[in-house]
Amino acid sequence: MVSLDPVLDKDGVRLTVDEAIATVTLANPAKRNAQNFALWRALAEAGRSLPGSVRVVVLRGEGKSFSAGLDRQAFTPEGFDGEPSFIDLARGSDEQLDAAIAEYQDAFTWWRRSDIVTIAAVQGHAIGAGFQLALACDLRIVADDVQFAMRETSLGLVPDLTGTHPLVGLVGYARALEICATGRYVHADEAERIGLANLVVPGDQLDDAAGDLAAALLAAPRDAVIETKALLQGATVRDYDTQRAAERAAQARRLRDLAGMGD
Repeated sequence: MVSLDPVLDKDGVRLTVDEAIATVTLANPAKRNAQNFALWRALAEAGRSLPGSVRVVVLRGEGKSFSAGLDRQAFTPEGFDGEPSFIDLARGSDEQLDAAIAEYQDAFTWWRRSDIVTIAAVQGHAIGAGFQLALACDLRIVADDVQFAMRETSLGLVPDLTGTHPLVGLVGYARALEICATGRYVHADEAERIGLANLVVPGDQLDDAAGDLAAALLAAPRDAVIETKALLQGATVRDYDTQRAAERAAQARRLRDLAGMGD
């Protein structure tokens, strides 16, 4: 990979930008890129720090694992230094607890913006919060050693970092329920077969494959990609006729733009 000065480098998150392609790296391989509250704030800041020139964002993890999920220290009574523990959060009001979880979710929402296409390059373990972070992206390229698992339910919790919606959309309700309720591993061949992975490659080819896909996504005009992504995102919540109308409106904007008649 080309060495670039980071736009952001803090709390286990590094953001670099190379013209239209940004790379967000989970950079704590010694802990298998386990996640904590500070990392989530840094991920949210990375989203806010993207220059307007960026069209594609690649998310990757250093080391053998993409992300082993939430740092288990979060489950201890003391939690993280300077941070509320789960017990502290549970003792708060409904409004305080909802606001805290909403803040954590901010790290997982910006990947779906219609003005960018996001690619998760996933190797090794992608557990719990790691699985949900991969699900936050539009596309997933995985190494042949990948192991997805949603362990929250096994711990008496639920997946609350925005992963349930894309998981059901990708694999269907019944399979999503089975994956979450059992907490089992989904390996590379199954991930590709059921739609979790767009492509499976050997581990030593993962970064190159993500780079190739990013370059291919840049081939089409930006505004056409933005309109297409917005159409496809809305297709799951619109009925057929409403989607047809959305297609017509989007195409009208594109035709006027190509004819030099855009705003």
